[in-house]
Amino acid sequence: MKVAIINCGSSSIKYAVFDMSTRDLLGSGLLEKIGTAGSRVRHRRRNEHGSYDEILMHEPVSNHAEGFEFVLSVTSKMRILENPNELFGIGHRVVHGGETYQRPVLIDREVTSKIRALIPLAPLHNPANLEGIEVALGRLPDVPQVAVFDTSFHATIPPRAFHYALPYRLYENHHVRRYGFHGNSHHYVAKRAAAMLGRPLENLNLITLHLGNGASATAVSSGKSIDTSMGMTPLEGLMMGTRCGDLDPAIHFYLARETGMPLEDVESMLGNQSGLKGICGSNDMREITRLAEESDPRAQLAMDIFCYRLKKYIGAYFAALGRVDAIVFTGGIGENSGLIRSASCEGLSTMGIVIDEKKNNGASGRETEIQDERSTVKILVIPTNEELEIAEHTVETINAAKSGSVSVKQ
Repeated sequence: MKVAIINCGSSSIKYAVFDMSTRDLLGSGLLEKIGTAGSRVRHRRRNEHGSYDEILMHEPVSNHAEGFEFVLSVTSKMRILENPNELFGIGHRVVHGGETYQRPVLIDREVTSKIRALIPLAPLHNPANLEGIEVALGRLPDVPQVAVFDTSFHATIPPRAFHYALPYRLYENHHVRRYGFHGNSHHYVAKRAAAMLGRPLENLNLITLHLGNGASATAVSSGKSIDTSMGMTPLEGLMMGTRCGDLDPAIHFYLARETGMPLEDVESMLGNQSGLKGICGSNDMREITRLAEESDPRAQLAMDIFCYRLKKYIGAYFAALGRVDAIVFTGGIGENSGLIRSASCEGLSTMGIVIDEKKNNGASGRETEIQDERSTVKILVIPTNEELEIAEHTVETINAAKSGSVSVKQ
């Protein structure tokens, strides 16, 4: 049973193909720089030994329709998909489902229309996601296709956590509220944490920390998201690679008034030139760590701010949950930086959070526990797999639609 995953950006197509009978990744790739002479695809294919061979191909691709054909030709040449119609289904990552979609949904014309209506909530992401959907539907109309939303896992957040303290009419008329993102990652690692601990997910309270160029924290109570750091947009919350995270909203107006910056420029600065990059000039934590080790004061400051804010969210979500069974680190930084994990948990022993530094330093790229024997809270490192999570939702949604046992639309 083969399932393809499509994640379209404004000038890119990220894809993966899984054999869902074994949950093996057969191949994956990234086609980037669509619309330029430098467009290229970096493709990985599983070989007979279970490892992956990588190839890099350059070919001019002018639009997403050509890009989709190019991806199909690459997967065919690599014998991953000899015939695209052999696919059981295609899962599309869609950033924002708003309050319209609170679980994955089988795509039809009505769904594409509603995703288009949600573009104002995610103007940088939903248009590209929708373009990928429409291209795939046009090329493979007989293959069932599913929209899987980044926001869905957070649909269980209660009103006290998702409302902003703004005039209520802004929620009623303009849908202003906290939605949260990275939901597929948070859900995936929460389920893996339950498997590692040998306990049902519905019996666990977790704090999941997705730390990459984008970063978010989620409080998971009895297996459900009850609060998350990202808000109406992915700009709120933790310090990130180029995003500012939590910010006094009056700063927007101060900058506009004192510097004459148009609000569009302020918005761009907060999302693309702030965070780690804004403090020290780099948004690569590996580079920042190296500079900090060489006594670069701004690199050290960037790391200090990042870890301090993360520690505050751990404390806040501990209070919101009342009991925490495990803290989960995931994402590129969370999975690979023992230094960030250690600094973020330092001084939390009174909450039962104590890292074993030897275990922590040896944890990278694999599922493992890194807590000290004195720790009453488990501390886990779990590599995320958002594509596999989307693939599983795709299979579940298609099977539900075929059986008619549950509704797959909201």
